[in-house]
Amino acid sequence: MAKKDKHVSETPATQALRRAGVEFTEHVYDYVEHGGTAESARQLGVPENEVVKTLVMQNERAEPLIVLMHGDKQVSTKNLARAIGAKSVEPCKPEVAQRHSGYLVGGTSPFGTRKAMPVYVEASVLELPRILINGGRRGFLIGIAPLVLTSTLGALSVHCAL
Repeated sequence: MAKKDKHVSETPATQALRRAGVEFTEHVYDYVEHGGTAESARQLGVPENEVVKTLVMQNERAEPLIVLMHGDKQVSTKNLARAIGAKSVEPCKPEVAQRHSGYLVGGTSPFGTRKAMPVYVEASVLELPRILINGGRRGFLIGIAPLVLTSTLGALSVHCAL
């Protein structure tokens, strides 16, 4: 994985990780609108499966939640709802996701969110040796051990990948 080659100022995510004593690496890439994890993985020279996307969703009562998924997979909202005991789950509209997380869509990190939300992680993400996840800004990923998701965020493991 490429090391940080540009200066990135602090974000709420990096501040939260530093407060928690979590070691992480910084990975900067040129953000491309609608490029997604395929673009960041290509620029950073890593498998897209190791780039984890942060998705802000909501249940049938419009209560927000975060889902962490492999970059090359989709979320089965039906399987996710079943796994978390909800009637239904759907993605939040971008402006709603931004209000809950405090981050611009495309720069959403599960760390340092404006509002505390339950976090769910695809179980197979936790089996990877290392992941890249958004660091709180478009064009900025952080490299962490996947177990940080459970130890720092309290993320619960679910099976909802398609």
